[in-house]
Amino acid sequence: MSSDTDASDADTPRPPSAVPPGPLAPEQRGSERPAWTLLTNHGHVLLAVAESQDARVADIAARVGITPRATLAILKDLEDAAYLTRRRVGRRSHYTVDAHQHFRHPATAAHEVGELLAIFADPSRP
Repeated sequence: MSSDTDASDADTPRPPSAVPPGPLAPEQRGSERPAWTLLTNHGHVLLAVAESQDARVADIAARVGITPRATLAILKDLEDAAYLTRRRVGRRSHYTVDAHQHFRHPATAAHEVGELLAIFADPSRP
């Protein structure tokens, strides 16, 4: 009986391309995207909107590293869950984040989203 892999393959080191990436050095950032992050795309979109409430969907998508279509779906999810509100200003959408909305997960439900936003806020911005 033959198989594509045998028990000895388990002890063979994986090639560098198969090793999950570790933290990226500053000069590597932007050159490759890690396999996972601590914040979800929903969290990254929320942070992007909080930083620039008039940002275009394409700009948010580029910042987060997802497609505009995925960004629109996440914006809808966040709006439906009352994390943000959207209003039209001409042909553009203007988003307002509700910093007092609580996290959804039971382990963090006692905390407000504003606490997360404060961690990532740019201190040089008013």
